[in-house]
Amino acid sequence: MKRPTIADVARRAGVSKGAVSYALNGQPGVSEATRQRILAIAAEIGFNPSSAARALSGSTAEAVGLALRRPARTLGIEPFFMELISGVEAELSARSYALTLQVVSDQDAELAVYRRWWGERRVDGVLVCDLRVDDRRVPALEELGLPAVVIGGPRGTGALASVWVDDAAALVETVEYLYALGHRRIARVGGLPDLLHTAVRTAAFTEVCDRLGLAGAATVSSDYTGEEGARATRRLLSSASRPTAVIYDNDVMAIAGLSVAQEMGLAVPGDLSIVAWDDSPLCQLVHPPLTALSRDIPAYGAHAARQLLAVIGGAQGTTVQDEAAHLTPRGSTAPPRPR
Repeated sequence: MKRPTIADVARRAGVSKGAVSYALNGQPGVSEATRQRILAIAAEIGFNPSSAARALSGSTAEAVGLALRRPARTLGIEPFFMELISGVEAELSARSYALTLQVVSDQDAELAVYRRWWGERRVDGVLVCDLRVDDRRVPALEELGLPAVVIGGPRGTGALASVWVDDAAALVETVEYLYALGHRRIARVGGLPDLLHTAVRTAAFTEVCDRLGLAGAATVSSDYTGEEGARATRRLLSSASRPTAVIYDNDVMAIAGLSVAQEMGLAVPGDLSIVAWDDSPLCQLVHPPLTALSRDIPAYGAHAARQLLAVIGGAQGTTVQDEAAHLTPRGSTAPPRPR
């Protein structure tokens, strides 16, 4: 489905494009009944009167959109998205493009935002984050014809361009590192279970633990917040088979887990080793500093923005594998203390 134009409004209303222009801009030349019919048709197909001038001129918006389905309060404390957006902004500003950011409540609201942005010519393309398992946004964007780049993959992206990293390889590296230190009871506090990258990490964690013979290794789902990360950690550390190492799917939950361990009188790393995903300055400000899976997140965002600008310019969208996270050992991991 192509972006609605003034010609589409004129055809549906049975009038000339000039009459549509008069109606949209509040100028004389059409009856009030015709004006109201034109405005209703424009609203129905997503052609907003405020975009009429750009539609007539055929100009571009020189902006790209990013809709995030995350609670606004978590965006303010989670370093990942701030670093990702900084990389996107750096690439866009160098090309005189703007970033339009909107927080949405659910997937239907996100799809509605895409349709409005595209119909009103507010953006020339969008970046899609937090790819879900069987994500409805992918076929919807393909049908809409809105240029898009998915930050994630490599599967589940359909015909859309994408930039992705190998989360499975990083997860396997981490478990093998903890195993080499002597850990045999390893747990993981994962992110939102319906996210594709969470599913990839969970599958990789299960596979490598089975291969190494780590009986009882388990993933506890969470939502990336410190509160839920702390709650999941208390459950794990209160169990009869308390783990000696925990891997967290982001740094906020890992820091909350560190606080819980210390609250319960456990020494880190003597009694419990901790690994955080997505290294950030926060990981080095706590004591002990956290072992983390590190990657250049601003560069990741810049690569996605560059790919989107190429697609907007008419290039064929491709799937690009970015640099995977690598393990950075610090003071929060060590061989487990004998019991």
